[in-house]
Amino acid sequence: MPLPQTMRAVEIAAPGGPEMLRPTTRPVPVPGHGEILIRVACAGVNRPDALQRAGAYDPPPGASDLPGLEVSGVVAATGPGAALWAVGDEVCALTPGGGYAEYVTTHESHALPWPGDLAPEQAAALCETFFTVWTNVFNRAGLKAGETFLVHGGSSGIGTTAIQLARIFGARVFTTVGSAEKAAACEALGAEIAINYREKDFVEVVRAATDGRGVDVILDMVGGDYIARNVRAAADSGRIVMIAFLNGPKAELNFAQVMTKRLTLTGSTLRPRSIGEKAAIADALRAHVWPLIASGRVAPVMDRVFALEDAAQAHARLESSGHIGKIVLKV
Repeated sequence: MPLPQTMRAVEIAAPGGPEMLRPTTRPVPVPGHGEILIRVACAGVNRPDALQRAGAYDPPPGASDLPGLEVSGVVAATGPGAALWAVGDEVCALTPGGGYAEYVTTHESHALPWPGDLAPEQAAALCETFFTVWTNVFNRAGLKAGETFLVHGGSSGIGTTAIQLARIFGARVFTTVGSAEKAAACEALGAEIAINYREKDFVEVVRAATDGRGVDVILDMVGGDYIARNVRAAADSGRIVMIAFLNGPKAELNFAQVMTKRLTLTGSTLRPRSIGEKAAIADALRAHVWPLIASGRVAPVMDRVFALEDAAQAHARLESSGHIGKIVLKV
């Protein structure tokens, strides 16, 4: 069947709130060298999409201006030099943008097979969070079995993924949440203690739970005053990884504590990284994590599915922070 010339998509009319997302018609993209064209079944909704919509996170050079960093779907065409996938293969994929559409292109090495018998909605909820957690928690921070791990925002897509992977690889897991419902969800996933930050100081809780030692690895997407508090909560030789700044990127910090504790403070973004770097993460996930998903030992936590045309409602849901797990658009 020949490919259509145009497709349904959702674009950002202008920087602003969720109402700036609007349905549109665009030309179907053409896969370049080493790329595949995916007929999208579902697209994940993530914080970077909302940042892009607000005008705070520009796409990398050459990427689509449409939001959407992860999809599930079927390979519809292959570009020159692409040999890893055949037309008709079911894939889930990390994309540089453009996922809020009926078709999207991405490098062939950034796609992975649907693990197990996941539904399209679940498959679309994998790549952005699992790529992010793997590279930051296990590559950058080097979390090992027997260590302690604290993830902030435990009920988010990143948080629910990090809790499961840290637990299954042998770490003691702590997290922060904003409600009793979210605490229960995180503890069901394997968090030893879910700390309601509205009621308790996470620094005091994790230090008490570790006999005053603190935690080995902290994954933080909050920033602001959490940055200095992370330093106080960290164990000697601890590693603190920043991946977002919901409360702002600036803080006053006592670096004497960093020095005396021999801490590592680091961070990363995923979207601007090179094709080769993302491919290496995909290879590691295929080897170490995809079998766990296929066997049902790890699974994406799903919040709600919206129609593509209702992307504005999906963004409003995301920014309300009322969700537990992943929000997905059905194309």
